[in-house]
Amino acid sequence: MKKYGCIGKKLTHSFSKEIHAKLADYEYELIELDEEEIKPFFEKKDFSAINVTIPYKQTVIPFLNSISTVAERTGAVNTIVNRDGKLYGYNTDYYGMKALIEKVGIDLKGKKVLILGTGGTSKTAHVVATDMGALEILTVSRNKTESYINYSEAIKNHSDANVIINTTPSGMYPDCESKPIDISPFKHLEGVIDAVYNPLCSNLVLDAKQRDIKAEGGLYMLVMQAVVAVEKFLDIEIEKEVADNVFASILASKENIVLTGMPGSGKTTAGRLLNIDGFEFFDTDDEIEKLCDCTIKELINTKGEKYFRDLESDVIRDISSNSGRIISTGGGAVLREENVRSLKRNGKLFFINTEFSKLRATENRPLSDTDDKLAKLYAERIDLYKATADVIVPDLPTPEDLAKYIENKRMELIR
Repeated sequence: MKKYGCIGKKLTHSFSKEIHAKLADYEYELIELDEEEIKPFFEKKDFSAINVTIPYKQTVIPFLNSISTVAERTGAVNTIVNRDGKLYGYNTDYYGMKALIEKVGIDLKGKKVLILGTGGTSKTAHVVATDMGALEILTVSRNKTESYINYSEAIKNHSDANVIINTTPSGMYPDCESKPIDISPFKHLEGVIDAVYNPLCSNLVLDAKQRDIKAEGGLYMLVMQAVVAVEKFLDIEIEKEVADNVFASILASKENIVLTGMPGSGKTTAGRLLNIDGFEFFDTDDEIEKLCDCTIKELINTKGEKYFRDLESDVIRDISSNSGRIISTGGGAVLREENVRSLKRNGKLFFINTEFSKLRATENRPLSDTDDKLAKLYAERIDLYKATADVIVPDLPTPEDLAKYIENKRMELIR
């Protein structure tokens, strides 16, 4: 029986099994191994073909009979094929990284590139940048060596860098709040690539997009390297259209739908009508009420608005850290930048732009329980809703119309 899979130290949050299921018709296992288990695994050779991930992309090389030219140049292997007991190693990350850079539209020719991290993916990024014509490539490590500069030196002496490629795990789930470097000193940045794919948009990528710099996380790289891996596994060729469709399908299964807007704009009703297989619906106000065992009105009246906002931020951070969710937010969620960033790490924000004349003050909403309060909130928030939205959903006749518009627009963006 043929056996396929991926080995690594920790694979709990890997997307590889889902990706391979869409690319080929075989069973694909996630195999977690400690360092001492690597040698027995390769001595046994009980597999047809495997992928290799952190931290074993260099560790596996001595166990192989042969490695490809690209793997030799990068010093890293992430794909191994067993042919009659002989093990052949390849680096398909190279093709994934190159495809990602091309997809984002970043031109490396004649540019200064900083590569963050020193592991196997860093070495792959260095070869890719070289082949794409980069003029100067510097590797950034926590510790300065003859080969690497440190982060302080990168900021102090190389703030003229044009492109930053992150190959460290900084910002990866569950440590979503972290980022490897502050890009604010880099005034000449034209592009940012982050190999981190979970969350879909790391803080590094969000920082770049906030400055209108071309930037993207590593999901496309992950899918495209898997495409080449499957080609090696099965000795076949996969058309680019098929590969792009698989990427779109994976992204559609992961990217959260976040609904923002005024109280009473129809977020919760429309959200519950969204018919997306495998997605779970959350209303942040409902989650807060479950936590505090009281209504929002009671919470604000007894503990104040700041207490409520702090709790809201905690709830948003927790809910949005996972994917495959429809999230209806409270009317004031976008008031805090930290909330917007949490929501955008794994989702797209859809602002339901209900006409003010259709909104109603209600007693259970203490911040908008009179017409005057409601009008004041609308005036204060409308520009912020629009500025933070990825999509502005027009005022439509029914909740069903809103849900259909959101579903259609979402797929347009994904494709």
